Amino acid sequence: MTIVQRIPQSLIWEEERLRILDQTLLPTEINYFYATTLVNVRDAIKKLQVRGAPAIGIAAGYGLYLGVNEIDCANLEDFHEKARQLADELIRARPTAVNLAWAIERIINNSKLARTVNEAKLIILEEAIKIHLEDESICKTIGENALSILKDGQKVLTHCNAGSIATSRYGTALAPLHLAKEKGWTISAYATETRPVFQGARLTSWELQQNGVPVTLLTDNMVGYLLQHHGIDAVIVGADRISANGDTANKIGTLQLAILANYYQVPFYVAAPLSTIDLSIETGDEIVIEQRDSREVTHIGEIQIAPTDINVLNPAFDVTPSNLITAIITEKGIVSENFKETFVKWGNEN
Repeated sequence: MTIVQRIPQSLIWEEERLRILDQTLLPTEINYFYATTLVNVRDAIKKLQVRGAPAIGIAAGYGLYLGVNEIDCANLEDFHEKARQLADELIRARPTAVNLAWAIERIINNSKLARTVNEAKLIILEEAIKIHLEDESICKTIGENALSILKDGQKVLTHCNAGSIATSRYGTALAPLHLAKEKGWTISAYATETRPVFQGARLTSWELQQNGVPVTLLTDNMVGYLLQHHGIDAVIVGADRISANGDTANKIGTLQLAILANYYQVPFYVAAPLSTIDLSIETGDEIVIEQRDSREVTHIGEIQIAPTDINVLNPAFDVTPSNLITAIITEKGIVSENFKETFVKWGNEN
């Protein structure tokens, strides 16, 4: 459909190079650049030129291929050792986003089935492409599942950017909004600006506008007023990591939305692929929270807004306890209780 073609894409694989939408320049400049080396991809992830847990995993897969393609050795054991080093380098770029490590480990494990170095390189590329294509299908299914609990004419609040440019297409939290547009529904979105780097203002608002989805922007500290006065029907956010018990790490500020939604009895949903669920950790207390550059708080762009040498706290994520989450929406279905039991069951079905 022509409507779908208006949904922006963040990553495009083109003839041995990765075309990346530079999300640091949005919304005033739409610029794609080419990554031709692992270092290019790693730096793009670190600089948030590519961001969003699924998109990071996809980019890392292609980055690993670009890295191993430069390995010049015939010995398969030596190749795997060097590939492992490159994999670890990519994983360190964003430690909180579990999709990155998940994608890299899946690719590395499959490459060990190869009988030659060239075959291993080919498997790594094929797996990266598979992950990219699978993510688009997964996002569409997540959106369809989320749409099943929404209605035409409703209002949805979202935080940060969990849309098409954070994934391969459609997104997770924004997928039902894009699919509602396809269906001819009008579901209005409310997007927080999402400090300190404004993904909601710069990215979510832009992405939804591109696809003609009605969207209203508000600052992070206006959420209480919004829920109190504007009849919001649901809050839907994405996730960077979900523990076995359902605790969810997402962009900083998500926790306060969950608390407010709980107070005003507005359903609070997390939309994420199964690859975001980390069964190796029992609770959100075990999730490593990345601390980012203080300039993201003391400056807006190049303009200083805080005193020089002020102490700054700048965690990239917070963790929302599962008891504040109405349900978690995945490609396998919707779960509202017995999270670990259901996650394990779904994992075994794959």
